[in-house]
Amino acid sequence: MAKLAFLGLGVMGYPMAGHLKEAGHDVTVYNRTAAKAEKWVAQYGGSHAATPRAAADGADFVLACVGNDDDLRGVCLGDDGAFAGMSSGSVFVDHTTVSSRVTAELYATAGAAGIGFVDAPVSGGQAGAENGALSVMCGGDQDIYDRAQPVIAAYAKMCLRLGASGAGQLTKMCNQIAIAGLVQGLSEAMHFAEKADLDTRAVIEVISQGAAGSWQMSNRYETMIDDHFDHGFAVDWMRKDLAICLSTADTVGASLPVTALVDQFYKDVQKMGGGRWDTSSLVKRLRASG
Repeated sequence: MAKLAFLGLGVMGYPMAGHLKEAGHDVTVYNRTAAKAEKWVAQYGGSHAATPRAAADGADFVLACVGNDDDLRGVCLGDDGAFAGMSSGSVFVDHTTVSSRVTAELYATAGAAGIGFVDAPVSGGQAGAENGALSVMCGGDQDIYDRAQPVIAAYAKMCLRLGASGAGQLTKMCNQIAIAGLVQGLSEAMHFAEKADLDTRAVIEVISQGAAGSWQMSNRYETMIDDHFDHGFAVDWMRKDLAICLSTADTVGASLPVTALVDQFYKDVQKMGGGRWDTSSLVKRLRASG
């Protein structure tokens, strides 16, 4: 059992930190909104701190799941940042989906201070976080990953090191690229079924058992049929992730025509007022088009 700090108690971080406490670790949490940290302590025990630095003081591992590049820099750097409170030999694990640029920056900064750094973005959504069944994609030095993996196991169904620092973030980009195409394909199939006056539930029941089946189909088709999108991974966050994918594609020389197109479809959903809708709301865009 280890002394841990967890930074960021959003829809993912809140249950992830809870799994760590339930696994027997000594957990101190930090959240920008202190009331959320107080609620977490009331539910799970442990303690909360007023700054990332205070939370990280004396911790063997510091884990973070925040919003974007700037948020991550904010909890890591500066006088109140986690790095300022971490000791040489401790490990920082970043579960945020961010650019490979900020990962390289923080890996170097941490290394200069003798701090290990693992980029470890996750997939599986809120349900995966709550059920302790996330897929965790890691990049970093092998020995640092080996130390962090037993801690991450508290909320992971799958945890794998893909390579050197940054490999976890690049793999998460692959994940989001694949999801974008899957959700658009599923949306078009359901829209077609509706226009053809088919029983959409029956259609999905059949095709989900064949080659067309996917996690998105199994977990989102009912809410898509019901036109209910007040849940899940928000369109705003997906566009943030796809922007990272498209920018990185230019850097590595990859062609992502479908991803670029679906990103624009999500822009249409935002214009409909759906920035906080689940990513499966792509079907709503099709319905609105007639």
